[in-house]
Amino acid sequence: MDPNRLETLIHTHENTLYRAALAILGDAHEAEDAVQDAFLRCLEKGPEFESPAHEKAWLLRVTVNGCKSRLRSPWRRRTAPLLDTYPAAGPEEQSLMEAIGALPARDRAVLHLYYYEGYQTAEIAEMTGWREGTVRSRLTRARAKLGDLLKGEMQ
Repeated sequence: MDPNRLETLIHTHENTLYRAALAILGDAHEAEDAVQDAFLRCLEKGPEFESPAHEKAWLLRVTVNGCKSRLRSPWRRRTAPLLDTYPAAGPEEQSLMEAIGALPARDRAVLHLYYYEGYQTAEIAEMTGWREGTVRSRLTRARAKLGDLLKGEMQ
């Protein structure tokens, strides 16, 4: 792969991949490593992309799969420190990000891909390797858990 092409890919997609990895892993350093691994994988494989959407989807899938591997790793610490600050615009969005951060990794992943990246359940199923029905039920459960967490904050 042309180094200039890789640089363009990094500048175009690094924030999107980082946000997805951070949503799944909940740790900024691990998220940075996961994104770096995804770009290294792209450099190694040198895939030809049909369109910018295909390029983004491929990189997100590699990142999500890398995050899932990190979560399964026996070396992963069972507790990850919470971030001091979350990448959010205002206080109301900050409380939402904290509530999302309190959810399990699978719930964070499905919420992020659906709401922040705009993927449909079929596309999320393809990226994660889950069945489409599983994605829908995880999305429903994640919404319910998030609603309970947010209601608890408001009382």
